[in-house]
Amino acid sequence: MQQSTSEFIELRGGRHHVRVWGEPDAPVLFLLHGWCEVSASFQFVVEALRHSWRVVAPDWRGFGLSQWNHGHYWFADYFADLDQLLLHYSPAAPARIVGHSMGAVVSSLYGGIRPERVAALVNMEGIGLHVSTAEEMPGRVAQWLRQMGEEAAFRTYPDRASFAARLRRDNPRLTPARAEYLARHLAREVEGGVSWAADPRHLWVNPTRIHLDEAKACWRRIQAPVLFIHGDDSDYIRRAFADQPGDMESRMACFARHRLEVVADCGHNLHHDQPETVAALVEEFLS
Repeated sequence: MQQSTSEFIELRGGRHHVRVWGEPDAPVLFLLHGWCEVSASFQFVVEALRHSWRVVAPDWRGFGLSQWNHGHYWFADYFADLDQLLLHYSPAAPARIVGHSMGAVVSSLYGGIRPERVAALVNMEGIGLHVSTAEEMPGRVAQWLRQMGEEAAFRTYPDRASFAARLRRDNPRLTPARAEYLARHLAREVEGGVSWAADPRHLWVNPTRIHLDEAKACWRRIQAPVLFIHGDDSDYIRRAFADQPGDMESRMACFARHRLEVVADCGHNLHHDQPETVAALVEEFLS
């Protein structure tokens, strides 16, 4: 197994954990994980890379070994955290970024907010941004206010083996060895067993949402080439576009230079299901 090193850096007053693989003088490649995952989730992809890279993968704030917020989590903080992360590890050169799910949503929006800072972008299942209506806003904020008065908590599992079994129930494609590895990093010890290595306040609804028109305005400003990678059996993509089957194409049309690759025998977590294929697609795209 290719070993990583852990670095802890200050970003905007918070302590962030960053996992780094490879030689210091190799080209830098940023990997951004999804909701309730961690940087170590990319281990299988890193091992499948054939070229020399300096891979940099943070734990987003409130996930993994990064510091928790004192209160709510605001989506705009991820843009600022990413901006400072790139400044720290690639202060001069535009960045090559691979994002999965939430990490892909953040990096794709950032690519239009700061187009000069992104050289190439791989979006793994981050096109399904949830679209809310104006009518939903009062109820959403009311729910948020209720949640702030409650104690947020993830489910507790007896041990990491039980947690790994849960991962395999959710994703039958996950091998026992990979599930065991992920359980070591996705779970943390709590009273009575283990739970997700994440601040449970991430379960709270976000009172503010990015509107689709705003997202499209960001996407249209991206100057970098974009590679979309989807799983052919992704429940996430199916749910996101079930009611409007043409919506995915209209969103992708906002990206001036893009292509889509669909990976066979693969669900939402492409980096777990088919890491070798993902690594090959990423390196071919970046070559």
